[in-house]
Amino acid sequence: MLKFFLRLIVMVSLCVSVQVTLAAAQTTDEGRAYYQAWLKTADRAEQVIDAKRASTVSLEQLRLDLASYRDRFREEQSKNGERIVTLQAQLDALGEAPAEGESEPEDLATLRARLTQQLLDLRVPRIVSEEAFRRADGLINEVDKIIRDRRKTVLLQRGATPLNPENWTDALASLASASYSMWNETAQQVAQETTLRKIEGNWPTLLVLLAIGGALLLRGRAISLKTAAYVRRHALQSTAIWEFCVSLWQVILPYAGIVLIVTAIKMANLVGVRGSLLIDGVPRWALILLAFHWLGGRLYARRDENPLFPVDPKNAAATWLVVDLLAVILVAKEMLSTLEDFIFFSEGALAVVRFPLILMAALLMLRLHRIGKQQRSDAPDSEGDEGALVVGVNGIIQTVRRVAYLFGFLSPVLAAAGYINAAEALIYPSILTLALIATLLVLQRFLVDVYGFFSKQNRETASDSLVAVLLGFLLVLLSAPLFALIWGARQADLLELLNKLRNGFQVGDVSISPTAFLSFAVIFAIGYMVTRIVQSSLRTSLLPKTRLDPGGQNAIVSGTGYIGIFLAAVVAISAAGLDLSSLAIVAGALSVGIGFGLQTIVSNFVSGIILLIERPISKGDWIEVGGMMGYVRDISVRSTRIETFDRTDVIVPNSDLITGTVTNFTRGNTVGRVIVSVGVAYGTDPRLVEGILFDIANAHPMVLAKPAPSVVFQGFGADSLDFEIRAILRDVNWMLSVKSDINYEIEKQFRKKGIEIPFAQRDLWIRNPEALRGASDA
Repeated sequence: MLKFFLRLIVMVSLCVSVQVTLAAAQTTDEGRAYYQAWLKTADRAEQVIDAKRASTVSLEQLRLDLASYRDRFREEQSKNGERIVTLQAQLDALGEAPAEGESEPEDLATLRARLTQQLLDLRVPRIVSEEAFRRADGLINEVDKIIRDRRKTVLLQRGATPLNPENWTDALASLASASYSMWNETAQQVAQETTLRKIEGNWPTLLVLLAIGGALLLRGRAISLKTAAYVRRHALQSTAIWEFCVSLWQVILPYAGIVLIVTAIKMANLVGVRGSLLIDGVPRWALILLAFHWLGGRLYARRDENPLFPVDPKNAAATWLVVDLLAVILVAKEMLSTLEDFIFFSEGALAVVRFPLILMAALLMLRLHRIGKQQRSDAPDSEGDEGALVVGVNGIIQTVRRVAYLFGFLSPVLAAAGYINAAEALIYPSILTLALIATLLVLQRFLVDVYGFFSKQNRETASDSLVAVLLGFLLVLLSAPLFALIWGARQADLLELLNKLRNGFQVGDVSISPTAFLSFAVIFAIGYMVTRIVQSSLRTSLLPKTRLDPGGQNAIVSGTGYIGIFLAAVVAISAAGLDLSSLAIVAGALSVGIGFGLQTIVSNFVSGIILLIERPISKGDWIEVGGMMGYVRDISVRSTRIETFDRTDVIVPNSDLITGTVTNFTRGNTVGRVIVSVGVAYGTDPRLVEGILFDIANAHPMVLAKPAPSVVFQGFGADSLDFEIRAILRDVNWMLSVKSDINYEIEKQFRKKGIEIPFAQRDLWIRNPEALRGASDA
């Protein structure tokens, strides 16, 4: 029978292994061809890296090819994982291989050899892919290093100074030559018969494009302003939202007009090859001008009741003009870069042409900083009235302005010294950074207005809310890649960072990726919500129908919460694929730290669990501990919150409740005893007093009849006969009220019966009044 089962297992395993072999063979040829192509690409990349003669554009293209291979090899590393696990489980089921000199049944030996070979065949592609991945990743790092070194060299390279008069004539000659060549090329292009035929054949379309484009370009801003005025007159709570949306027409309509006009020019074939390079950039340059003009209006417009950057109304137009001129400088710089693509400029001529742009940009930045500084000095000190978000944003803006002021001062100096590239790397990113920050502030205010509209809050209240802070943080997070690109980061660098974040990073032997973290967060959130739902069901539906006291119900609900959260964390960690076994050493080290530094916290935690299990006190109990008396309002794992009779909360560590002495006045039930003391004058009939006190106690509605109240004759005091009323109350929480009521009734009955309540009297004797009188006369 055993041999039959062994043969059956062997046959099934052989069938599976044959299928695995066929499947692997189908992909072998394709994989080998791809791997051979990779080897050729890798060898070529190593030769290019060693030679270091390829252009930066060629290196970027080579990097793209290497990144494509690397991504493919990363995917290959995870293939056949389940099949490898299955084969490994089959081998484990066969037991350990026989030691040297020992043997096993022939069928088992054949099966073991075949499974081992299959496992090796599946692991080899993964090993090869891992090796190729490491090689591709290393080559990419080398290419990136070459590109970074080249950019650093260009940035710090010192060229001709623009202050040398010998370079001025060369610069003027180059600009004149560029202007003449462009004019000549355009004139020749217009004079061609093909151009005239295109104009004649397409004149209706060209006329429509030019008419619509011209109308949008010339009247687009006016249309936007009139619409905004209409919105301000007729809109109610959503005025700011609609005004923002309408203000975008100041950019969209003129930009659409520019695009239509450029389309008409290209359709008529009015420009040549060089002119096409310039005309293609016109929409982009127009968008820069329109966007900066719109941004200046949102920041400094006088019609805004609450501008982002408040300035003196007299300086609003001038400040707005500075923003527009900064946009003109950026466009001029872009146009010069386009001219450099098809017109030769000598090093000296190029320095002379670029220097005025740097100087004007620096002067405008300094002017903008001076206006902001003057406005802050003239503005009243209202920081205390502003929200925390506004104060924080203003602080960031002031810091950025100071840095921009420093760069605006350094850039012309560096350019004059010949470091034109370094000067441009400081001044132009500074302008774009300020523009991006201003755009984020405008967008953040718009989103706050939208939130205020839906939450029925005004702008000031909505700006101080947590949602406003979160929206600002989200905008900054999303704009981080833009800031990086502005300051010289390559797209490849950002994609590389994104790739590393997507595929995770190693912390020891644990791989953490956004996917795993997101899985953990989602599963833990689901487990947490399920735990809270179960707790709510227990608290409101199930436990009230049992005979458990409120303290026991609260203990069960709390215990369910702790267990549920713990299970949710365990399931989330397992589902996310996080292997925390490698953290055992860290956990051992932490346990030592817990034993020394956190022993008080651990003691309170354990005491909290004991309180929940043993329940010597429960929520709602009236207790006295450490000289403090009050009601237990909450029992957590670390401490217990007691509400005293004067409505103050006292936080008591749980260890004090376990190790100290605790008086629980309401444990199990609310029945308790009250003692009222009273004294009568000597000569009063004790039996009469006893009867009166008994009747008073017995008549109170909160005093139980069984056991009946009692009156105790305590003894003979220094000034009175001392009695005590001892009574059992239905609810000990009424002790003070009952004691007050009994005292009122005692005073009333004693006055009616003529019984005196004695009080101590003191006589003061002065032994030497003559001496005191003499001292006062002196």
